[in-house]
Amino acid sequence: MSKQSIKIIIVILVISIMFGIFKNIFSNTDSTQMKDIITKDAFLVDVRTPAEFAEGHVAGSINIPLDQVQNQIAQFKDQVNIVVFCRSGNRSGQAKFILEQNGFTNVTNGGTWQEVNKIINQ
Repeated sequence: MSKQSIKIIIVILVISIMFGIFKNIFSNTDSTQMKDIITKDAFLVDVRTPAEFAEGHVAGSINIPLDQVQNQIAQFKDQVNIVVFCRSGNRSGQAKFILEQNGFTNVTNGGTWQEVNKIINQ
């Protein structure tokens, strides 16, 4: 594959992620399934920045910003269910992908932190 083809593919992927096209690929869990996952001792991970997390977050969640997920893999080990979420669902989709690339099969993209918070507070 030529360098030009690789550049075009990367640009398309970046644009697609920016516009949320992949959101449904990464997040296809309905709220009933999500509630079941969360109530089974889910490890709740907010992948927004620390400043965003400080402005409001899900009770009981921890903040591991997207750019730190790869470096913090050890924190995900031995977790039964992992739910990642962010502001729009895009960064959590990326976090889910990173975790799956590292062998995790128990990761759910919770979408937005507000959606996860709503499910917890039902």
